[in-house]
Amino acid sequence: MKPARPKRTRLRAAAKANVPGLADAQVKAIQERIGHHFKDRSLLVQAFTHPSAVAAADSVRLSNQRLEFLGDRVLNLLIAERLIERRKTESEGELAPRLNRFVKKGACAEAFRHFGLQEHIILSDGEVASGGRDRESTLGDACEALIGAIYQDGGLSAARKFVEAGWTHQFSSAPAETRDPKTLLQEWAQGQGLPLPKYNVIERSGPDHEPVYEIEVQVPPHGAAKAKGSSKRDAERNAAALLLDSLTGTP
Repeated sequence: MKPARPKRTRLRAAAKANVPGLADAQVKAIQERIGHHFKDRSLLVQAFTHPSAVAAADSVRLSNQRLEFLGDRVLNLLIAERLIERRKTESEGELAPRLNRFVKKGACAEAFRHFGLQEHIILSDGEVASGGRDRESTLGDACEALIGAIYQDGGLSAARKFVEAGWTHQFSSAPAETRDPKTLLQEWAQGQGLPLPKYNVIERSGPDHEPVYEIEVQVPPHGAAKAKGSSKRDAERNAAALLLDSLTGTP
């Protein structure tokens, strides 16, 4: 009979068993689709690990939240860089709504679907059952995290190649004139001699890793509108579009 292992050793083994992972076949498939082969495989695994798949105490260390934070900043830089290079006659006010269009959560989710990576996200059973694998916020977060992982593993040029490939369809289908609903609503209010629209947070719900914001926008005395989004920015844009539609018939 073998002697029992020390308690510390058993705890280490249990912790190791709970670390999320991807099978070799999954890693190979992901790398072939995105066109980047990771030197540090742990970055790829972390990018695909949803917070629901790990214990709360391990979320910072193992989930994709920190990489998502980094990837969001890298994406903003790369899209801004692209716009500066290709829209040489446009002002900051014209470039800003274009930037917002390409970096919002929905755009990231679309890019993630373009690569067909949804099946590889590591989720809890509960998240899978509730449709998490198709949820826009989940896909968008994973895409931002993957950008962050590629940046850390291969630098800015590797991240740039990923964004150029993932956003190709969105770049080509973008309308010549992309206007943000908040900008349009502000211009409408100013044209009517009214105060600027006011935005208020009505409610914040959902877990920390997947919040839902409800925002109300008001243009007294012409009315108000409420809308939800996975970020304050998206909720404000959605609310502005609804109010603009009710005021002018042009969302």
